[in-house]
Amino acid sequence: MCSFVKSSFFMMFIIIFYPLQTYATIQYPTIPALPEEDQEERIAMIIVVNDQPLSKVKRRIRQSYPSVLIRHQFQTAFTGFSVEGKRGDLEKLMKESYISHASPVATYETHIEESVPFIGGEQIRGYFNERNERLTGKGVTVAIVDTGIDYTHPDLRHSFKGGYDFVDIDTDPMETKANELGATIHGTHVAGIIAADGKLKGMAPDASIIMYRALGPNGMGTSEQVIAAIEKAIEDKVDVLNLSLGNDVNGPDWPTSLALNKAVEKGIIAVVSSGNSGPKPWTVGSPGTASKAISVGASTPPIKVPYLSLSGYRKQIKLLPLYGAKEWDLTGSEDIIYAKLGEEEDFPNDVQGKVVLLKRGKLSFTEKVQNSINRGAKAVLIYNDVKGRFIGHLEKEFSIPVASISKEDGEWLRHNLKNQTWLKTVYKKEVDTLADFSSRGPVTTSWDIKPDVVAPGVAIDSTIPSGYLALQGTSMAAPHVAGACALIKQVRPNWTPEQVKASLMNSAKPLKSKEGNLLPAYEQGAGRIDVVKAIQTEALVYPASITFGQLKSSGARVQKQVTLTLDNQSNYPKKFIFLQPDHREGIQWKLPKTIVIRANEQKQVTVTADITPSLFHQGVYDGSLYVQADDQQIRIPYLFVTDEPDYPRLMGFEFGLADIANTFHYELYLPGGADEFGIALYDPDTLRFIGFLDWERNVKRGLRSIDIKKEKLHLPEGLYKAIIFAKKGEKEDQLETDILLDLKLLKSR
Repeated sequence: MCSFVKSSFFMMFIIIFYPLQTYATIQYPTIPALPEEDQEERIAMIIVVNDQPLSKVKRRIRQSYPSVLIRHQFQTAFTGFSVEGKRGDLEKLMKESYISHASPVATYETHIEESVPFIGGEQIRGYFNERNERLTGKGVTVAIVDTGIDYTHPDLRHSFKGGYDFVDIDTDPMETKANELGATIHGTHVAGIIAADGKLKGMAPDASIIMYRALGPNGMGTSEQVIAAIEKAIEDKVDVLNLSLGNDVNGPDWPTSLALNKAVEKGIIAVVSSGNSGPKPWTVGSPGTASKAISVGASTPPIKVPYLSLSGYRKQIKLLPLYGAKEWDLTGSEDIIYAKLGEEEDFPNDVQGKVVLLKRGKLSFTEKVQNSINRGAKAVLIYNDVKGRFIGHLEKEFSIPVASISKEDGEWLRHNLKNQTWLKTVYKKEVDTLADFSSRGPVTTSWDIKPDVVAPGVAIDSTIPSGYLALQGTSMAAPHVAGACALIKQVRPNWTPEQVKASLMNSAKPLKSKEGNLLPAYEQGAGRIDVVKAIQTEALVYPASITFGQLKSSGARVQKQVTLTLDNQSNYPKKFIFLQPDHREGIQWKLPKTIVIRANEQKQVTVTADITPSLFHQGVYDGSLYVQADDQQIRIPYLFVTDEPDYPRLMGFEFGLADIANTFHYELYLPGGADEFGIALYDPDTLRFIGFLDWERNVKRGLRSIDIKKEKLHLPEGLYKAIIFAKKGEKEDQLETDILLDLKLLKSR
């Protein structure tokens, strides 16, 4: 009953997670009936209640469902309960008119030149607020929901002002220590980016840090703990809230997203990482999909990035260093050999002083590297076993460089290795590029633009227990924005979260591709933050991005209207002028005329887009509106989708053991539902069809969370090749993964 949400950094799981990839179309056999679910099985759910008194709803639940246990009551972040009871009773309860939303209790885990000066954090300390205080975040409270904090670290002692541990249920939010099982460092690293004040300087070194430890050993926690932490932040009336955690589920209706939106409504600036599942679109994960929060993607500060080239070829391969290894610093020509999966018997005789190319899988990264060192390797390259790149970490420090590359690049290298080939590293300076791993939007169902902004998230130095370490991920980008919000809040204490968000988005620097083209809004939002400009801005336009929703190409011409607030924060009148957008066939604009806004006043205006959907093919379309406010030009990204765009119909599939004996559990998210859904199992060697793990027609959108008892499977134990498919209209998506139906082996992992 665990729905996983990955942090933007760690990739560790309690149950077994198998990477997914697109699979070629298969002719499916006749589909058997789905085994019935056990209605007596006890499960846990989070339910959101309609606008009714909780005491009244609680009485109705207890009277009508005496077997249902109310575990926790939520009335700050949203109105509802976490409940536990028999599956049959909870299914009936979910149909009651006073229940507006229900989802299973989820499990969460934690998602070089200095980056702080690069985005203006250092320069801004030369500015002063109205009380003649230097801008360092003084007087602003930033709460962090994470793995805890090493408050004994010399760089954090000054900033730490207490907190709460929702894992151990006490007032000591210390990280899981190094001498304990599942030690963590994530929360301390995030805290340092925000408010370190020692050897390193964070974005807002005088801000007060409150840590809510909602993620325990190995960076794991539940949605109950995360929501409870958000509620505590609301009760404590913090100014800024940072959540560097998330999952791969692109949906706007997750309980943590609802809780974050409520926190914003209560006046808290909520900042959340978008995820590390890029570079494909539709990869932004909850709660980075929360509409009112500031969702943050990752860009590169000024850094030198290593690229590999193979003798005789022009191709250059970008490296992603693994955490815990020595920095990649090779400068000469290197011999390279291939050693399969890195098992002891996979290595050729002569490895001494060479770069070893390995394929991901079977062994841990640490085991692969250790085996390579034992044979005398100079460096290790690990290529992915599914499409795309990956961010990895080692369980201990190594004295040789280790880096990851994509499956495509790894297979190209392997194919072109010859006896006389050698490898050379070139180093390129990169700045203001969007990180490959940074998750992209837009958001399914709501079609919102996410992320909202990007910030440095590559090779970020910060504090960890007993030291310092450079890490990368959108987990590192989000606290840059949280720290920036603290600085803005110090100089603009009366600004609402929407005004703070608008100041960052209105002043952001748009990022471009290598070819010089503006990156899509659903990749970068408004662009890379600039703290100095955000604080200096005197004109705001919000909402700072626009969605016109979903249109049907067969539909008639339609007018879409949005209301924008023009906000003059200066002490003199300002003239707001809407510039005519670049011509695009199929869209005509009706824009406000020149408007003069008096000092310290706001005015609402209407923008109309007259769209002819038949002139647009199926897909996602974005662009920009521009508003000139005296000498300030503000870019407002917009987006709409036509028909059912090509987003994944299957997301976040995970399989492992349930919380009850002799039971398997799987979960996945269906953002648009499915006319037909199934999990077909095949013999991994012969691809002979064996049976179905699950199958159903007319499946509703949202999370599908299923427990399957071993005795109801009627399948022999063992390893299977699984094809997961979802059909919706004329579109069918398929994913391939391996599934281990062996209770003993799963327990031993």
